[in-house]
Amino acid sequence: MPSCGWLLLALFVAALTGNTIGVVAYEQTERNCSLSPPYLPSTAVNTTLQLKKLQEQMLLLNISAYIIPGTDAHLSEYIAPRDARMAFMTGFTGSAGTAVVTQTKAALWTDSRYWVQAERQMDCNWELEKDGGWGWGGGGDCDYRTCWLFNLRGNDIPYNPFFYSYTLLTMDEIWLFLHTDRMTDELRVYLNASCNGSLCVQLKSYDTVRDYLKKYVAQPRVKVWIGTEYTNYALYEIITPEKLMTSSYSPVLTTKAVKDDTEQRILRDAHVRDAVAVIQLLMWLEKAVPEGKETELTAADYVNKCRSKQKDSRGPSFETISASGPNAALAHYSPSEESSRRLTVDEMYLVDSGGQYLDGTTDITRTVHWGTPTAMQKEAFTRVLMGNIEISRTIFPSGTRGVNMEMLGRRALWEVGLNYGHGTGHGVGNYFGVHECMPSFYFPHIFQKPGYYKENDFGIRIEDVAVIVPVHTKYGHNYLTFDTVSLVPYDRKLIDTSLLSSEQLHWLNKYYETIRRLVGPELDKQGLHEEKDWMLKHTESFMMSGSSVSVCSSSLTFIALAVALLHNII
Repeated sequence: MPSCGWLLLALFVAALTGNTIGVVAYEQTERNCSLSPPYLPSTAVNTTLQLKKLQEQMLLLNISAYIIPGTDAHLSEYIAPRDARMAFMTGFTGSAGTAVVTQTKAALWTDSRYWVQAERQMDCNWELEKDGGWGWGGGGDCDYRTCWLFNLRGNDIPYNPFFYSYTLLTMDEIWLFLHTDRMTDELRVYLNASCNGSLCVQLKSYDTVRDYLKKYVAQPRVKVWIGTEYTNYALYEIITPEKLMTSSYSPVLTTKAVKDDTEQRILRDAHVRDAVAVIQLLMWLEKAVPEGKETELTAADYVNKCRSKQKDSRGPSFETISASGPNAALAHYSPSEESSRRLTVDEMYLVDSGGQYLDGTTDITRTVHWGTPTAMQKEAFTRVLMGNIEISRTIFPSGTRGVNMEMLGRRALWEVGLNYGHGTGHGVGNYFGVHECMPSFYFPHIFQKPGYYKENDFGIRIEDVAVIVPVHTKYGHNYLTFDTVSLVPYDRKLIDTSLLSSEQLHWLNKYYETIRRLVGPELDKQGLHEEKDWMLKHTESFMMSGSSVSVCSSSLTFIALAVALLHNII
């Protein structure tokens, strides 16, 4: 029978029985440009007017193609609203993409993290070109080395403690180009701005950087070293080829990538306090979601409030990804008043959030289910966890490139034909960018974030930050390993221990011991006794798999039979 027939039959039966049937109107969430007229969801942005105006100007100026990057003049991943030109033209608000407009067509290129989001946000004026591939450590903010070099922070970029600036550093002079009207007397003293020595900083207006660079390049026998990964063309074109020295990354960037003992220590401290905030969120959701009142948006607000109460908090490190059900299949979805879904015990929930603290930057993702997960959801989660553990416990020589870790994060998924479209790791700063530009041959603090996303159904991601530590090997060679400093337990309901090796279970139990040892005292210190009980419950040791389980099961069977036999004898 056709589906409409079943609906009529149901309505007829309802009329006879006096029952009321609610018919839910289904709205397709993605555009369909093959229909006539095209179908556009309510989230799509009408770009006809701005596209028409741009193409009229292109025709007037005889421009064949116009490139609209998703970044700013500093090639930043995260940008201020004033620089969101790609979003204004296309409607697409993802953090990675490039738009190209010709006199007759318009197209957007973005990677797999954002394909579904682009189909939801763009109208049919735009073609979507799908970038493929994934990598380790790609992206991030490379051009805020000035903030690190002078140990200064600002607030020009949402969620990032950066300020717009350039630095021209020579053997004899230091020129810092920034908005000088923001400088205080205290900062001028700190920067030695009133002297003329080689360690004195000359403060110049941000808008004059091109003029000063031109003057410097005009001198004889000078050479300018730039990094091609983060230098914009407006500065690059000033330097004549014979005076240009290029590399992918400058020595400032590679030095910044290596975190010293103090940076590692204070980052660990920040993650202990950050774990308290995430544990507060997960415990609250576990109690509140069954009541049916909480949404993706209220959950995001709650974790932000929890973090704001922690010592040295300076706000979120990015817009919280709080996603349930099909929204979690969008790798970088963030809820709005229009899109926020109600949280239920019948769906998986993914929360990817982080905080800025004076002593560190955090980013952690946990995926949970408050009801009964399907077998597929449980297996997919476990295989994502296996990838996370395999990266965490691997031992590798110095000089290993991050891309070599990709297979470790994906192997358990590949074995059953699953995969994910984003990179597995990226760098992170200390009260800096949550996505820190990371040379592929350096390992600073890194995030490892394997995942799996089933479109229109659910999404899984596990994300932890780790630091690189030396490890003792059997034959005494200097090797390295990861030490996970994110300290929040995984959802036990989603872990199928039968899939884990004994080595993976051992790592997991040791990790839970670390959470108890480090986070427990902090919860006591803050008087969060209920949260501590929750943490202890969710960090109980897992029984080891394999022979130990078999022996345990056999022993229980033997005891049961013995008790029954003795009972009959007695």
